[in-house]
Amino acid sequence: MTAFAARYDVNDPEFLRAQVYALLGRLLMAPPDAALLDALAAVPPDPSPLGDALGALGEAAAATTPTTAESEYNALFIGVTRGEVVPYASYYRTGFLNDRPLAEVRADMATLGLSRAPGVPEPEDHLGALCQMMAVLIAQDLPLGAQKTFFDRHIVPWGGLAFADIEKAPSAALYRPVGGIGRLLLTIEEDAFVLQGG
Repeated sequence: MTAFAARYDVNDPEFLRAQVYALLGRLLMAPPDAALLDALAAVPPDPSPLGDALGALGEAAAATTPTTAESEYNALFIGVTRGEVVPYASYYRTGFLNDRPLAEVRADMATLGLSRAPGVPEPEDHLGALCQMMAVLIAQDLPLGAQKTFFDRHIVPWGGLAFADIEKAPSAALYRPVGGIGRLLLTIEEDAFVLQGG
């Protein structure tokens, strides 16, 4: 994202879109460390719905330690046999893991020249991985129509429900506003793609 940041003004909507997707991807793939919690706690307030949601995340981050964040993450997404939320497209769309939606994500990744990062154990239909892919597609200046196609195929059918489930999960404290940010981002994206004719 460094080269992307150098190309865009921090107030550029495309930069902000990519950053929110990247943040969601990071938080969904692993619990935040102390540096990320501190950075989130320092996010300045902004009088917009997304700014309010990020402010709520900052307040939650300020009250969270890395140890409690890890415990919460494990309860939400890992659990003893499974977490409170199973954040995979295959699970939400078919009831099974590693099913047809994963194959479809992999096929579109190959078409777009994307590959799973080395050392990442999660299947590519993980909600965090899909958010990270959206951040990359935005950073690569993929045409809006192609971004919309990926978004519509792999996130729209289930992402909002998954974020809502995160938001209302019994163990969610830090992750409650993460779910809210995700739901809000998907709504903003759907509306923006319609307005832009993407």
